[in-house]
Amino acid sequence: MKKLAVVAIGGNAVNRPGEEATAENMMKNLSETARFLVSMLDDYDIVITHGNGPQVGNLLVQQELAKHVIPPFPIDVNDAQTQGSLGYMIALTLGNELRKRNIQREIAAVVTQIIVDKNDPGFQKPSKPVGPFYSKEEAEKLQQEKGWIMKEDAGRGWRRVVPSPIPLDIVEKNVIKTLVEKDMIVIAAGGGGIPV
Repeated sequence: MKKLAVVAIGGNAVNRPGEEATAENMMKNLSETARFLVSMLDDYDIVITHGNGPQVGNLLVQQELAKHVIPPFPIDVNDAQTQGSLGYMIALTLGNELRKRNIQREIAAVVTQIIVDKNDPGFQKPSKPVGPFYSKEEAEKLQQEKGWIMKEDAGRGWRRVVPSPIPLDIVEKNVIKTLVEKDMIVIAAGGGGIPV
Protein backbone atom coordinates (compact mmCIF):
# COMPACT_ATOMS: atom_id res chain seq x y z
CA MET A 1 0.00 0.00 0.00
CA LYS A 2 1.26 3.47 -0.94
CA LYS A 3 1.64 6.28 1.54
CA LEU A 4 -0.94 9.06 1.46
CA ALA A 5 0.20 12.62 0.78
CA VAL A 6 -1.91 15.74 1.14
CA VAL A 7 -0.68 18.33 -1.35
CA ALA A 8 -1.66 21.98 -0.98
CA ILE A 9 -1.66 24.27 -4.02
CA GLY A 10 -1.59 27.89 -2.87
CA GLY A 11 -4.06 30.34 -4.37
CA ASN A 12 -1.12 32.54 -5.37
CA ALA A 13 0.36 29.59 -7.31
CA VAL A 14 -2.84 29.50 -9.37
CA ASN A 15 -3.02 33.28 -9.88
CA ARG A 16 0.55 34.47 -9.58
CA PRO A 17 1.10 37.98 -8.21
CA GLY A 18 1.48 40.48 -11.04
CA GLU A 19 -0.02 38.08 -13.58
CA GLU A 20 -3.41 38.81 -15.14
CA ALA A 21 -6.05 36.61 -13.47
CA THR A 22 -7.35 34.95 -16.65
CA ALA A 23 -8.61 31.39 -16.95
CA GLU A 24 -5.84 30.84 -19.51
CA ASN A 25 -3.11 31.83 -17.05
CA MET A 26 -4.69 29.75 -14.29
CA MET A 27 -4.80 26.68 -16.56
CA LYS A 28 -1.18 27.23 -17.62
CA ASN A 29 -0.05 27.45 -14.00
CA LEU A 30 -2.08 24.41 -12.99
CA SER A 31 -0.70 22.42 -15.94
CA GLU A 32 2.80 23.02 -14.57
CA THR A 33 1.64 21.86 -11.15
CA ALA A 34 -0.05 18.78 -12.65
CA ARG A 35 3.28 17.56 -14.06
CA PHE A 36 4.73 17.58 -10.54
CA LEU A 37 1.65 15.92 -9.03
CA VAL A 38 1.66 13.07 -11.54
CA SER A 39 5.33 12.40 -10.77
CA MET A 40 4.30 11.67 -7.16
CA LEU A 41 1.84 8.91 -8.06
CA ASP A 42 4.43 6.11 -8.19
CA ASP A 43 5.06 6.51 -4.47
CA TYR A 44 1.93 8.16 -3.09
CA ASP A 45 -1.81 8.31 -3.21
CA ILE A 46 -2.66 11.99 -3.16
CA VAL A 47 -5.37 14.24 -1.82
CA ILE A 48 -5.10 17.74 -3.24
CA THR A 49 -6.28 20.86 -1.52
CA HIS A 50 -5.91 24.41 -2.74
CA GLY A 51 -6.06 27.99 -1.63
CA ASN A 52 -8.66 30.31 -3.10
CA GLY A 53 -7.89 33.73 -1.61
CA PRO A 54 -7.13 35.50 -4.89
CA GLN A 55 -9.96 33.73 -6.72
CA VAL A 56 -12.71 34.33 -4.16
CA GLY A 57 -11.54 37.93 -3.84
CA ASN A 58 -11.73 38.39 -7.60
CA LEU A 59 -15.22 36.90 -7.59
CA LEU A 60 -16.24 39.34 -4.84
CA VAL A 61 -14.91 42.22 -6.98
CA GLN A 62 -16.86 40.95 -10.02
CA GLN A 63 -20.02 40.77 -7.95
CA GLU A 64 -19.44 44.21 -6.45
CA LEU A 65 -19.09 45.69 -9.95
CA ALA A 66 -22.23 43.92 -11.19
CA LYS A 67 -24.42 44.40 -8.10
CA HIS A 68 -26.68 46.89 -9.90
CA VAL A 69 -27.63 44.07 -12.31
CA ILE A 70 -27.33 40.88 -10.22
CA PRO A 71 -27.37 40.76 -6.40
CA PRO A 72 -24.05 39.55 -4.92
CA PHE A 73 -23.90 36.14 -3.24
CA PRO A 74 -22.71 35.69 0.34
CA ILE A 75 -19.10 34.68 0.87
CA ASP A 76 -19.89 31.02 1.65
CA VAL A 77 -21.51 30.63 -1.77
CA ASN A 78 -18.50 32.37 -3.35
CA ASP A 79 -16.26 29.88 -1.52
CA ALA A 80 -18.31 27.04 -3.00
CA GLN A 81 -18.10 28.56 -6.49
CA THR A 82 -14.32 28.84 -6.33
CA GLN A 83 -13.99 25.33 -4.90
CA GLY A 84 -16.00 24.09 -7.86
CA SER A 85 -14.17 26.07 -10.53
CA LEU A 86 -10.69 25.40 -9.14
CA GLY A 87 -11.56 21.74 -8.51
CA TYR A 88 -12.61 21.48 -12.15
CA MET A 89 -9.45 23.20 -13.41
CA ILE A 90 -7.16 21.05 -11.25
CA ALA A 91 -9.00 17.87 -12.31
CA LEU A 92 -8.85 18.88 -15.98
CA THR A 93 -5.14 19.73 -16.03
CA LEU A 94 -4.26 16.69 -13.93
CA GLY A 95 -6.38 14.43 -16.16
CA ASN A 96 -4.66 15.84 -19.26
CA GLU A 97 -1.23 15.09 -17.76
CA LEU A 98 -2.30 11.57 -16.78
CA ARG A 99 -3.48 10.88 -20.35
CA LYS A 100 -0.20 12.20 -21.80
CA ARG A 101 1.61 9.60 -19.68
CA ASN A 102 -0.94 6.82 -20.35
CA ILE A 103 -1.84 6.59 -16.67
CA GLN A 104 -5.42 5.64 -15.88
CA ARG A 105 -6.66 7.12 -12.61
CA GLU A 106 -9.98 8.67 -11.73
CA ILE A 107 -10.17 12.13 -10.18
CA ALA A 108 -12.93 13.46 -7.93
CA ALA A 109 -13.36 17.07 -6.83
CA VAL A 110 -15.44 17.39 -3.66
CA VAL A 111 -17.00 20.70 -2.62
CA THR A 112 -16.18 20.53 1.08
CA GLN A 113 -17.92 21.99 4.13
CA ILE A 114 -16.01 22.53 7.37
CA ILE A 115 -17.73 22.55 10.75
CA VAL A 116 -16.71 25.56 12.84
CA ASP A 117 -17.79 27.07 16.15
CA LYS A 118 -20.27 29.90 15.50
CA ASN A 119 -18.60 31.79 18.37
CA ASP A 120 -15.08 31.43 16.93
CA PRO A 121 -13.21 34.73 17.44
CA GLY A 122 -12.18 34.57 13.76
CA PHE A 123 -15.64 35.89 12.90
CA GLN A 124 -15.00 39.05 14.93
CA LYS A 125 -11.39 39.51 13.75
CA PRO A 126 -11.20 38.76 10.01
CA SER A 127 -7.68 37.70 9.01
CA LYS A 128 -7.85 35.81 5.68
CA PRO A 129 -6.62 37.97 2.76
CA VAL A 130 -8.70 37.69 -0.41
CA GLY A 131 -8.63 39.32 -3.79
CA PRO A 132 -6.29 41.76 -5.46
CA PHE A 133 -3.67 43.97 -3.86
CA TYR A 134 -4.45 47.66 -3.39
CA SER A 135 -2.36 50.70 -2.53
CA LYS A 136 -2.80 52.16 0.96
CA GLU A 137 -4.87 54.99 -0.49
CA GLU A 138 -7.15 52.61 -2.42
CA ALA A 139 -7.54 50.43 0.69
CA GLU A 140 -8.54 53.41 2.83
CA LYS A 141 -11.10 54.44 0.22
CA LEU A 142 -12.58 50.91 0.08
CA GLN A 143 -12.79 50.79 3.87
CA GLN A 144 -14.71 54.07 3.90
CA GLU A 145 -16.95 53.43 0.89
CA LYS A 146 -17.69 49.72 1.23
CA GLY A 147 -16.99 48.98 4.87
CA TRP A 148 -14.42 46.33 3.94
CA ILE A 149 -11.74 45.43 6.44
CA MET A 150 -8.37 45.96 4.78
CA LYS A 151 -4.93 44.90 6.03
CA GLU A 152 -1.41 45.13 4.69
CA ASP A 153 -0.30 41.77 3.28
CA ALA A 154 3.42 40.96 3.69
CA GLY A 155 4.55 44.31 2.34
CA ARG A 156 3.01 43.58 -1.08
CA GLY A 157 0.07 45.92 -0.70
CA TRP A 158 -3.29 45.99 1.03
CA ARG A 159 -6.01 43.35 0.70
CA ARG A 160 -9.51 42.75 1.92
CA VAL A 161 -9.67 40.29 4.82
CA VAL A 162 -12.56 37.97 5.67
CA PRO A 163 -13.25 35.66 8.64
CA SER A 164 -11.18 32.49 8.93
CA PRO A 165 -12.57 30.37 11.79
CA ILE A 166 -10.70 27.30 13.07
CA PRO A 167 -11.94 24.06 11.44
CA LEU A 168 -13.34 21.46 13.83
CA ASP A 169 -14.42 18.71 11.44
CA ILE A 170 -15.04 17.95 7.76
CA VAL A 171 -18.65 17.22 6.77
CA GLU A 172 -17.61 15.11 3.74
CA LYS A 173 -14.74 13.24 5.48
CA ASN A 174 -16.29 9.79 4.90
CA VAL A 175 -16.84 10.57 1.22
CA ILE A 176 -13.21 11.67 0.86
CA LYS A 177 -11.97 8.57 2.72
CA THR A 178 -14.07 6.26 0.52
CA LEU A 179 -12.76 7.89 -2.68
CA VAL A 180 -9.14 7.53 -1.50
CA GLU A 181 -9.77 3.87 -0.61
CA LYS A 182 -11.12 3.36 -4.16
CA ASP A 183 -7.74 4.60 -5.52
CA MET A 184 -9.08 7.91 -6.75
CA ILE A 185 -7.19 11.19 -6.74
CA VAL A 186 -9.24 13.51 -4.55
CA ILE A 187 -9.43 17.31 -4.63
CA ALA A 188 -11.03 18.57 -1.42
CA ALA A 189 -11.23 21.33 1.22
CA GLY A 190 -10.34 24.08 -1.23
CA GLY A 191 -9.80 27.42 0.47
CA GLY A 192 -9.89 25.61 3.81
CA GLY A 193 -13.45 24.49 3.18
CA ILE A 194 -16.75 26.32 3.48
CA PRO A 195 -17.42 27.13 7.15
CA VAL A 196 -20.79 25.80 8.34
